Amino acid sequence: MTEKNHASLAIPARDPDEGPALPPRNLEWKRAKIAIVIVLALLAIGAARTVVSDLMHNRSVATRTQQNAQQYVNVASPTQTDGSGETTLPGTLRGFVESPIYARATGYLLHWYVDIGARVKQGQVLADLDTPEIDQELAQAVAQRDQTASSLGLAKTSLERWKQLRQRDAVSQQELDERQSTFNQDVANLAAADANVKRLRQLESFKRIVAPFAGVVTQRNVDVGDLIDAGSGASRALFALAQSDPLRVYVQLPQAYAQNVSVGQQVVVTQAELPGQQFHGKITHISGAIDVPTRSLQIEVTLPNADGRLRPGAYVQVAVPSVAHARLIVPGNALLFRSEGPRLAVVDSSGHVHLHKIVIAQDLGQTLEIESGIEANDKIIINPSDSVADGDHVVIAPQQGQQHEQQQQPQQPQQPEQQASDKKAAS
Repeated sequence: MTEKNHASLAIPARDPDEGPALPPRNLEWKRAKIAIVIVLALLAIGAARTVVSDLMHNRSVATRTQQNAQQYVNVASPTQTDGSGETTLPGTLRGFVESPIYARATGYLLHWYVDIGARVKQGQVLADLDTPEIDQELAQAVAQRDQTASSLGLAKTSLERWKQLRQRDAVSQQELDERQSTFNQDVANLAAADANVKRLRQLESFKRIVAPFAGVVTQRNVDVGDLIDAGSGASRALFALAQSDPLRVYVQLPQAYAQNVSVGQQVVVTQAELPGQQFHGKITHISGAIDVPTRSLQIEVTLPNADGRLRPGAYVQVAVPSVAHARLIVPGNALLFRSEGPRLAVVDSSGHVHLHKIVIAQDLGQTLEIESGIEANDKIIINPSDSVADGDHVVIAPQQGQQHEQQQQPQQPQQPEQQASDKKAAS
């Protein structure tokens, strides 16, 4: 542009001494294009980073969702019994001889001599009764007996006289037979009177209540002045007596173990109230039949009790011979209750669940003895969820011991080739 043009446009002419001239316009446009390219490049990089970040986040979410969808379970393998041992069953201690003591005569209790816990000998007097009615009946029977004896004496004398008269043919044979019949009748009446007197005297002897055997008094249900009724129907027992040495233990043995016991086997008896103490007894009687309602066999154990530490009526536990063949034992918290029956969830090699029908031989509380349904190398799910179904895919969680070993395991030293590749990648 010329100076004229500058003058016409009112633009002063440039003085060469003022400094360098303004850059040309083409250079400004080039710089502007470079700036635009840089901005577009930065925007593209930011967009690419956002897209990559979204892709990585989506992949992480998908991976975590897949991991959370997996069902982790803890498993355990069944253990095997050694085929021998003992089974603990509940039992009840009973006296070797136990008997309630009833009155044989009716009367009033005059005095009692023993109380509960007293040890008595056979034949020892326990109480006395006052029986006025029996006393009167005995006096009447004695009088009737004397009357009958007097009639018998007269009949005997008359018979002897009539026999002499018959020899002289002074009386007929019919009259002699009548005298003989009267004598025989009086003899029978005297025998009946004697028997009645003996009965009443025997009944009067029951005024003294005596111990039928040696033992300990476990109950006393009467006191002085009580009216005592004879018999054991509606009347109550005066005393209860038990022989505490030896004792009997009655045990109901399940049918599954009925073939494992025999007379003469030794058993161990324990009582919860006597911790750490064992009492050894012997099987003396076995019932000859299985009880139908309970499907159990009653056995009787004779248990010495010389020191009296065990008391009749106590609840005890009896260890009897157990299984005759080995069984598998699994934890009790592995059992599944279904409408078809008890089940165990077994995981196969591919991670699929199979519900096995089992037969429980014995419930030991925290463990179960399994008769059939599983194998020794099966992996049983512990604490299975109620929703687990046949065919579900699960993942076996590592045991805590294995996780600890993996965490404590040191890293393997790198090989020289691997170290060189790592240095090359770093450079």
